[in-house]
Amino acid sequence: MKKKRALISVSNKDGIVEFAKELVELGFEIISTGGTKNALKEGGIPVIGISDVTGFPEILEGRVKTLHPKIHGGLLAKYDDPSHQAQMSDNHIEKIDLVCVNLYPFKETISKPGVTPEQAIENIDIGGPAMLRASAKNHLYITVLVDPADYKQVIDEYKKNQGTSLETRRTLAAKVFRHTAAYDALIAEYMTNLAGEQQPEKMTVTYELKQSLRYGENPHQKAAFYQKPLGSSFSVAAAEQLHGKELSYNNINDANAALQIVKEFSEPAAVAVKHMNPCGVGTGKNLFEAFEKAFEADPVSIFGGIVALNREVDRETARKLYEIFLEIIIAPSFSDEAFEILSAKKNLRLLKVSFDGKGNKENTLSSIEGGLLVQEQDAFGFDDAEISVPTKREPTDVEWEALKLAWKVVKHVKSNAIVVSDKDRTLGIGAGQMNRVGAAKIALEQAGSKAKGAALASDAFFPMEDTVEAAAKAGVTAIIQPGGSVRDADSIKKADEYGIAMVFTGVRHFRH
Repeated sequence: MKKKRALISVSNKDGIVEFAKELVELGFEIISTGGTKNALKEGGIPVIGISDVTGFPEILEGRVKTLHPKIHGGLLAKYDDPSHQAQMSDNHIEKIDLVCVNLYPFKETISKPGVTPEQAIENIDIGGPAMLRASAKNHLYITVLVDPADYKQVIDEYKKNQGTSLETRRTLAAKVFRHTAAYDALIAEYMTNLAGEQQPEKMTVTYELKQSLRYGENPHQKAAFYQKPLGSSFSVAAAEQLHGKELSYNNINDANAALQIVKEFSEPAAVAVKHMNPCGVGTGKNLFEAFEKAFEADPVSIFGGIVALNREVDRETARKLYEIFLEIIIAPSFSDEAFEILSAKKNLRLLKVSFDGKGNKENTLSSIEGGLLVQEQDAFGFDDAEISVPTKREPTDVEWEALKLAWKVVKHVKSNAIVVSDKDRTLGIGAGQMNRVGAAKIALEQAGSKAKGAALASDAFFPMEDTVEAAAKAGVTAIIQPGGSVRDADSIKKADEYGIAMVFTGVRHFRH
């Protein structure tokens, strides 16, 4: 009986010698190339070199070795088709039963600091994807593997049934096409960025499964969490979970929202989030003081919320955090004492996130039915704005501090959005309202008497003077907004009437 043939050519050599030994014991002869061939020989496995099959040397520094009819004929032939069998016989092409290939480490190469375009391009595999795609296309006859995790299943099936089932071959082929698609997507993204293309005619993205989720926003919705290869280190996807139960779909969304807000601050800051909106933001001389301010901002809504902190959590802050029911605490690190205190709560999730990557500006993607929206992050900061003061009175130094804090926060609140704050904490937040004065009324009502002497920020311009009127009656003394309404003059006049200092930034911060 003629031996079965396996073609093996891998960059990831984990378990490959053991796998090949099992194949040989099952009656396979092994064809291999380059480094894989050497590794198998060193492992005591008889190997046929690719040149011995093709009758042609490996050329161009190994760029061309498997791209040959004697290889691809064996991968693409219909083995039960008489005309294919005849052509294979006429051209001395032998069938290949199993293919085990994984690809040049392109992702690993471009992740290295200082990698050059030449180095990256040299690690674009050509022959590997061609063999994988050919074998996966022909999975009716060929077993194709790209992942060492699948070696055992294939060996077990061969031992039990002298072959693999069509179901197994189809499952493995699907994995191959996902693998090559992801590989090409990563290359396409790299080359697109290298070429400086801003809006390519095709958007190819790839993500890797990080976690299967129990459910989505609601228990009847299935969900999963995927991570972008080489994505930002300042992210929930790249976070190290130190303690607590698994993250949920809603946890991940809220944690991401909290991180995006806390990165606005260089001074010690604490952010509490519920349902994708901040419920309290505080700053201080140290982290404990910052968290106290965030807690005081809304001690009711913070219950069951997510807290993000931009300094190491110390013992004092941990003891304060422990007193409250929280879902997640995110920080760059936790002291040993803080971790001991907080980990006493079995279900409390503690996430460690690298703040070194907070300057990254990945595009944001939003799916719609049948499409995808892509935009730059709203990274526009206060220092980028063209500030003007159209009112008779300019803000005091204290009011400027309050305005800056309110403006940093309001850009992360769902529109229509209003934030009332003093210089180191939010006092009231109105989120997601259908009209601006409605958002203002919510924020001002929450602030209550604390609104006297406070600042108010709006994510977009005032279409009417009614928001200024409401703010003035609550005691607000400074307002920051984009300006640009055809009725700006009415708002300015109303502000002057009440002695309010108003600041225009020229930039809106809609958030849907």
